[in-house]
Amino acid sequence: MSEIVTTDRGAVRELQLNRPPANALSPGLIRALKEAVEAAPGDGARALVLSGIPGMFSAGLDVPLLITLDRFAIAQVWRDFYSLLRVLARSSIPVAAAINGHGPAGGTVLALFCDWRGMAEGDWKMGFNEVQVGIPLPPVILAALRRQVGARQAERLGTGGLVISGAEAARIGLVDELIPLERVIERAVEWCQSLLALPQEAMSITRRRARADLASFFDDIEPELEGVIESWSSEEAQSVLRAVAAKLTKKKSG
Repeated sequence: MSEIVTTDRGAVRELQLNRPPANALSPGLIRALKEAVEAAPGDGARALVLSGIPGMFSAGLDVPLLITLDRFAIAQVWRDFYSLLRVLARSSIPVAAAINGHGPAGGTVLALFCDWRGMAEGDWKMGFNEVQVGIPLPPVILAALRRQVGARQAERLGTGGLVISGAEAARIGLVDELIPLERVIERAVEWCQSLLALPQEAMSITRRRARADLASFFDDIEPELEGVIESWSSEEAQSVLRAVAAKLTKKKSG
């Protein structure tokens, strides 16, 4: 079973995360998504939609799996994850996030680096729970969050490790629209098509200029990556992560 399901809708390509039940970001899924985003323009796609399975966009990093990795392997995971975020931030074509269910932690991070975010109406959650699991919110993610919602809301969400409703996410600008669940992907495709209907050179140049600051966050990222890997490996983070992994594993088996 492919963990990325590709569907071409005219000039818009949908990349569906397909790793049920939680679409948790494993090392393989991170690499597969990065490769799919990179390959799309060369395949003729002029815009992308990232989606999940109904009810679950992505629950974020696969903690029970990642907690078993040694330092070398987890360092590679973080490098691959940053590479995925860089590819999204610097994509030559527009990328829309169709958040068709829960999308906390890494799910919210993926959406943050897209051009547009549409979220399903209903009791779905998103947000940044990194502090809750003992990890400081990485600087590049905090900077992108501040760019999206402003300094005060970024401080509130990041420092508090808050996971919020779609309604609150829309109110503070973390998502752009709330949409009935059954129309989230359709609406994301429509948004892409609205950009593709514009004069292309003017749109593309303006888009590139508007997102230049986001792209620049990755210009000198190695020192930050070293810090993130150290934070993940800290005694506090490992203790909390082991407890989270045990809870998730018990819930899955029960």
